[in-house]
Amino acid sequence: MQTTFTPSDLQRSVISVPPLCRDANFKVSAAENTKLIRHIENGGVDIFLYGGNANFYNISLGEYEEVLDQLAEVAGANSLIIPAVGPYFGTMMDQAAILARKQFPTAMILPTTAVSKPDGVRAAVLRFVEKFGRPAVLYVKDEGYVTVDVVKSLVEAGAISWIKYAVVRDNPAVDPLLEAISNEVPRELLVSGIGEQPAIIHWTKFGVHAYTAGCVCVAPNRSQQMLEALKAGDIEKAETIRKGFLALEDLRNGYNPIQVLHHAVDLAGIAATGPQLPLLADLDSAKQAEIKKAALDLLAWSRE
Repeated sequence: MQTTFTPSDLQRSVISVPPLCRDANFKVSAAENTKLIRHIENGGVDIFLYGGNANFYNISLGEYEEVLDQLAEVAGANSLIIPAVGPYFGTMMDQAAILARKQFPTAMILPTTAVSKPDGVRAAVLRFVEKFGRPAVLYVKDEGYVTVDVVKSLVEAGAISWIKYAVVRDNPAVDPLLEAISNEVPRELLVSGIGEQPAIIHWTKFGVHAYTAGCVCVAPNRSQQMLEALKAGDIEKAETIRKGFLALEDLRNGYNPIQVLHHAVDLAGIAATGPQLPLLADLDSAKQAEIKKAALDLLAWSRE
């Protein structure tokens, strides 16, 4: 596992956001997580962000250290593993104490708007970073979670390794918040955080030259090819590749992105992800049939 981080790492690989494989009793499965990690690594992708798709929102503090150790052990020597913490302050501070003993170079703070205000987010990030001893990934998922001034102040304080920007817009080309942030902080820290679909617009209009993705877990080589096309300035090729992800992404948008990806990895035969960790639940058989077809089609395309 890679134990250092610089912003330049963000441009070498798509940042995969995989599910976390568990067995029928909800115990995290080293064997199945290894299968999934190897599948992604074999597609040329070597950055792994364990956040929402892995349902770190609902992870038990009692299993947190075991999960961290397992992921560090099964990852490839050159792979970067980024775990998540939170979203609540007490949880993230308890997790900071565990992470401080580990070699992960950064960790992402999961966002919540239910019990947060921008100035409180700033205070929480600074306290977490102080206890962790390393900078954090700031996850901007909702309008109003942070202000541009809060983001700028955290970057200037050295508290931020990078920013996952994932505010969903009807038209991703019209995004005043992303535009404002991109004008106030180094763009090398900004990452498009909503998969392949808005990544091209974020890249060409806002100068965001990195992106996270979930469907990369099914077709990592294709997602990496899209990144390489963008880096080469071949927008037409990138757009052609992007369209290949639409069927599965549309299902994620239509049902639930975490649930659909969890089923997709399993139903495509990549790795057994197990049952959904409560508070989530498995989707019904009809929806799973749709997911299976889209996932298998995407996997077949990746093998052409």
